[in-house]
Order: sequence, then C-alpha cells, then structure tokens
Amino acid sequence: MEHVTASLEDLPLRDDLRGLTPYGAPQAALPVALNVNENTHPVPDEVGSSILDDIAVALQQVNRYPDREFTALREGFADYLGHGLRPENIWAGNGSNEVLQQILQAFAGPGRTVFGFAPTYSMYPLLTQGTGATWVAGTREPDYTVTAESAARQVAEADPDVVLLCSPNNPTGTALGLDVVEAVYDAARGVVVVDEAYQEFAPKESPSALTLLDGRPRLAVSRTMSKAFAFAGARVGYLAADPAFTDALRLVRLPYHLSALTQAAATAALRYAPTMLAMVDEIVTQRDRISATLEALGYEPHESAANFVLFGGVDDPAATWRALHDRGILIRDVGIPGHLRVTAGTEEETTAFLDALASIESAS
Repeated sequence: MEHVTASLEDLPLRDDLRGLTPYGAPQAALPVALNVNENTHPVPDEVGSSILDDIAVALQQVNRYPDREFTALREGFADYLGHGLRPENIWAGNGSNEVLQQILQAFAGPGRTVFGFAPTYSMYPLLTQGTGATWVAGTREPDYTVTAESAARQVAEADPDVVLLCSPNNPTGTALGLDVVEAVYDAARGVVVVDEAYQEFAPKESPSALTLLDGRPRLAVSRTMSKAFAFAGARVGYLAADPAFTDALRLVRLPYHLSALTQAAATAALRYAPTMLAMVDEIVTQRDRISATLEALGYEPHESAANFVLFGGVDDPAATWRALHDRGILIRDVGIPGHLRVTAGTEEETTAFLDALASIESAS
C-alpha cells in the first residue's frame, strides 16, 4: 500500500485554526535548561519515596476508574491553601492549562470574549481560540504594571465574558495589587480568574487573591503544582472559587479526567508541602542574584515576583539567545523586542548562565 502523507491544508480544519502553529517552547538537550520556568530542583528523596508508595497502592486498583470527584486531593488542596477554604471550593485538572481551558469552555466559547492585559501568558489567546472565543488584549504601563483605575476602565470598555489576570505575570514577573483585582471584578460582567501560578515566589507579605473570594462568586484563583512544588511532569493544576463556580466546571470536564496515579502522587506531595516548598527561598535568592548581576552587566532586569527574570537592553535577542545556546544554556525569547527571559535555577545553573552571558559581553 502506497503511503500518502496529508497536510493540514488537506483536512477539513476549522477556518479559525488555519494558519496557526502549536504552542511550544524550544526543546534542546542542553546542560542548563532555563527557558520554561520549571523548578529545576528535583523532588526530595524522602518525598519521592512516599509518592512512590502511594502510587503503588493506587496501582492495585488501577483496573477501576478513579474517584471522579478526587475527594482526597481536594481536601489536600483546601488544607494547603487555608483561608477557610473547603473541598467544595476546590477544582483540579491536568495542569492549570486544563483548568483554564475548562473555565473558558464553561464561560466563554463562540460569540464570547476573553480579556487580559498584554503582554501576558501566551497560552491565554491560544486557549481562547481553541474554545471558539475571541481574545481581547488590554494594555499595561511601560513598566508592565497595571493601575486599578486603568484596569477598571479597560475592562468596562471591553465588556468581556472572562477576564484572565496573571499575577505574578508571565513573562514579565509583575504582581498585581489586590486593588486591581477588586476594581476589575467590580467593573466586569463576566467571571474573573486570577492566575497565581507563581504566587509562592512572591514576597511572603504579598496577599493572595484568595483573600477576596468570599462574597465574589464570579472570582476564581488558579494555582499549579508545576512551579513551587517541582511537579511540572506530573501535570497538576487547581483553583479555588465559590462552590457554584466549581459546579460549572463539572459540566465540561471529561469523565474521570484525573487519573488515580495523578491523584495519588499529588496527594502525597501535598502532605510534604513544607519540605517541597523549602527550595522556594533558594530559587528566590538565585532570582535576585540574576537581577543584580544583569544590572551590573548593563542589562535592564524587570522587577520579578516569580521564579524568572525578564530583562531588556538586549541589542539582538536572537543573537544573544543563540550565543547562549552554543554555550549550553537554554533561555527564552518571548517575543518582546530587546528582551529575553531566564528561569532562576539552582546555584550552579545560575552561575553557568551568568558566566556564559558575561563571556558573550567580553567577546563583543
């Protein structure tokens, strides 16, 4: 039988998806990968052993469907987040991207709009497009901050069905004040989602939008285990909201969407939250070291409350990215002119990046 290869143009693809490219950061087997904001520290051995024990127990019943309501995991997230949250306030999925997708499936869709302040997480427009809604981009100040007055005005003018607020923001590292979240909620007709994927890296005195949930049924706060919990490969994201909000997501979730093995691994990791989060302080130290050294090298690092640093003053981002790549260092060109973004890794990885960057400066 002759093998025939078709192209996307040959398939009856949706018109609004034609010409698009899949999301994906560059992948390369380099010694130091600091391009996708992972926690580059491995899971501690004692935690890994306990996770494996729990997975072994779950395997004994893997022939059965998992708990559809992931009851134990929701209890674990409620305990971890605090703020008086109960399991019925919690939802989870295979990474926070799936949780955000479910929100858009429930509250956006064809004929509806999704709003966010650009530049922001590049998956927001793609998730919007994938669910048939229209993405509307608001604007930030030159330093990437957003004021409450400007935010409320822009949201009122756009009148979106869903507002996505990334705080701390990816790719800029900028945190939003709670006054901005409150102003946006008051101005919005639709639901407001605060994406706190990097909240654990923010200053400890920084309040979370979780404090605003009471009495705001259209507000949700999403989190992930990928970053602070070093669980990127496990794919576990979650949110807290009014129980009515989580009920809405049940209408669009796939049956048994969280596997028994995922539930077991995440529940075990949450039991060791203090141990898992002990590496956060080290990452913050390296983040601040990166910022200080970048400034000393003549670059313009933006203030970050996340586990990465966006820095400007790069004359030729593509050339600098390539020069670092050739030295075994992988960072991210996020498409902002004159800027690159680097994840804060271990002390050794951070040293390798800074030394490589300095060597590029010396060579030029």
